[in-house]
Amino acid sequence: MSDICDIELEGHLIDSQILTKALDKIMDMGGEFEIKSLVVGQKKNDQSYAQITITGKDEAHLDRIMLELHSLGARLAQREDAKLATAPKDKVIPRGFYTTTNHPTFIRYDDYWVQVEDSHMDCPIVVTEDGRAKCTLMSHIKKGDRVVIGTAGVKVIHPERPREKTIFGFMNNEVSSERPSGETVKQLAREIIRTKEEGGKIAVVCGPALIHTGAGPALAELIREGYVEVLLAGNALAVHDIERQLYGTSLGMDCTGTATSGGHRNHLYAISEIMASGSIKNAIDEGKLKGGIMYECIQKGIPFILAGSIRDDGPLPEVITDTVKAKEAMDKALRDVDMTIMMATMLHSIASGNLLPSYVKTICIDINPSTVTKLMDRGSAQAIGLVTDIGTFLPQLVAEVNDQAAKELRPVPRCDL
Repeated sequence: MSDICDIELEGHLIDSQILTKALDKIMDMGGEFEIKSLVVGQKKNDQSYAQITITGKDEAHLDRIMLELHSLGARLAQREDAKLATAPKDKVIPRGFYTTTNHPTFIRYDDYWVQVEDSHMDCPIVVTEDGRAKCTLMSHIKKGDRVVIGTAGVKVIHPERPREKTIFGFMNNEVSSERPSGETVKQLAREIIRTKEEGGKIAVVCGPALIHTGAGPALAELIREGYVEVLLAGNALAVHDIERQLYGTSLGMDCTGTATSGGHRNHLYAISEIMASGSIKNAIDEGKLKGGIMYECIQKGIPFILAGSIRDDGPLPEVITDTVKAKEAMDKALRDVDMTIMMATMLHSIASGNLLPSYVKTICIDINPSTVTKLMDRGSAQAIGLVTDIGTFLPQLVAEVNDQAAKELRPVPRCDL
């Protein structure tokens, strides 16, 4: 026996293709639909509204369709509060719990829409006794927590096409190595400067290839000039940055990419020197370390999270070797970030993407096309990808940032008549 429900969609449904995606999803899943009401916005900033009746083969089939439509912002036309169930044990979630997307989300509680705090993907929602809704990691679920189950009373705000033309609009969330690099550099530099001027936070996520390709000084300069508020990386990035400063090599190769005699040991020597000092900061205070990415972070007071892996040598004292604690630290560091630049790292980019809300401007730069493709495939649909050599791209970007910033500070010539 078939089952029926009415849903509502609201927003920029036409130019953001939300309505098309919703109808395609219903048909692809074998459902039926009837558009009962459609009001199309007449101007660029006007929103549209649609009410659609959906028919499924049975209740289970309709639930599956609704689950897919939910991430597009669909909600039941009939207003009802979110359903709650109690967690039976620590880290155990009631069956049928709602799993968050990375889009802004609201739940209906006591006849009011309450925004879910700390939104990111693949988490349950816990409702506190004072009526707050929180996106909560599974490892943080406590016995007795009230958890949202099902999609009823849950509203998702799907990302829409930007009203203004920016790099995050015209690049259309695709992955390509054929984009005009000069224009891309200018657009990204403009976004970096605009974010800083508006008081926003920029996070950088990067891997050791950034050091090997010679882009380390460019990132150090970006940090020194105040454009970076958070750095996420692993042990290798810090180790090879320090190796470059102490011995002039990374992975035993000098600045020209030539292997040096016995140079393969230098990263171990670098780790040992930091261990002897007790920390990177102590090595700076002792005068051992006088430059580089980690040096600039500590000098500027920029928080950095070094998440460890099983492959790490050492690791350095600052590396968080417990993966659960590392994830929690990354999650905390990324709170309130407005823009994230991911460079030359697949694992850290995907891990960071899983913790970011969809409204955070995200660009992933890597020589390997699969890095940016996998990032988007794993849910970070807001990310745009640029396939290029970070060793060439980042110095160009920093030069363009400096040039544009200097032009803004330049006085406008007077013309006296």
